[in-house]
Formats: sequence, structure tokens, C-alpha cells
Amino acid sequence: MNQGPSAAADSAMSAIAGAEAGLGLRERKKLRTRQAIRAAARRLIDERGYDSTTIEQIAAAAEVSPSTVFRYFPSKEHIVLTDDYANFTMAFLRERLADEPPLTALRGVLTEMVRGFAGDLSEDYRWRRRLVRRVPAVRALVGESQDRWIDTVSEVLAERAGVPADNLELRVLVGAVTGALHQVLWGDRSEDTDLVAMIERALVVLEHPDSLGYPGTTG
Repeated sequence: MNQGPSAAADSAMSAIAGAEAGLGLRERKKLRTRQAIRAAARRLIDERGYDSTTIEQIAAAAEVSPSTVFRYFPSKEHIVLTDDYANFTMAFLRERLADEPPLTALRGVLTEMVRGFAGDLSEDYRWRRRLVRRVPAVRALVGESQDRWIDTVSEVLAERAGVPADNLELRVLVGAVTGALHQVLWGDRSEDTDLVAMIERALVVLEHPDSLGYPGTTG
């Protein structure tokens, strides 16, 4: 059953809250440390600029050691781009796959993820987007993250479909959907674009490429 925008966004955020609440004490402590490191990095980058902010400064601001920062994030770029929302999305996808066909579940999860970026997470997302546009190292990591996302989603869907994770048709599907998500979140566009409308349009193009209206694409 289709949900309205607010209900879908609430569903996505509730799933994240539920996943976080289900963590043990040790995992919650790790999550808080990750969040503290990210918050410190954002403050310092806003104050000093990306290139002038060091891991040592971030560690001091978060009241942890530099080695602790590196245990959670391989690089400064990872601090900027990594978020727990994406991690919990995989659990949410598995949950939906129990009741929905793979493509329906994937479409629903991506749409709700984008609603999260457009809603509760919009300020953080806009900040990260600005860095993606301005900092080559951060922009390069987006491409690497896209490849890892394809691998992870393919594994989840392959498990549900009973096919190998390297199945060509499966990876083509996941790659196409991931490309659509990438264009919506990080592609060239104005800042005031409606993200939810964009992901819905992008998914329609994947399902109905004839909608582009190129010569020769219609019957």
C-alpha cells in the first residue's frame, strides 16, 4: 500500500529509531562516538574550511584520540560522507523484502531515504552536498561509495531472489537505480529542487524510458 509523503518519511525515520533502540550498550556508545566525531568535524570545517581542518583538531574537539577517529573513519572524507541513516537503510530494505517484490521494496526504500534527506536530515545533507561540489577528494569518495552501495544492495536482493550476488541482471538493475539516486543527491541542480519529486521522476524514467521522448524510443 502506498503511503503519503509524511507517513513514508515517518516510517523511514521510525525504522532508524527502532534500529538504534535495538542496539546494545556497547554499540550505542560507538554510535554516540561516531556522532560526536562528525559533529566536531562539521563545526571545525565551518569555522576553518575543509583543507585547514585536520584529524588531530577533530579528535581534540570530539575529546577522543586521533587513533580513535581513524578506528571509526578511514579518512576526513569519510567523516563528511558516512552517516548512520545509510547503514540502517539496509535493515529497512530487508524488512520490506519480507513482504514486497525486490524492485518494489528497493523503490520504496530509496524514496523514503530521499524523503529523510529532504526532511529531518536536510541541513546535514545540504552541508555535505556543498562539500561534494567544492572538494575534489570528497567528490571522489562519492563514486567509491556508490560502488560499495551497489555491492551491498546486490547482496541483499540476491539473498531474497535466490540468485548469486554477481548476477548480471541484478547488478544492472541495482546499478541503474543507484545511478538515479546519485544524480538526485549529488548531480548538478539548484539547491531548492524538490528531492522527492526528483527521485520519483528518475525512477519513472528507469521503468518507462520511452518517457524521455527521444526519436525512435516510442512504438
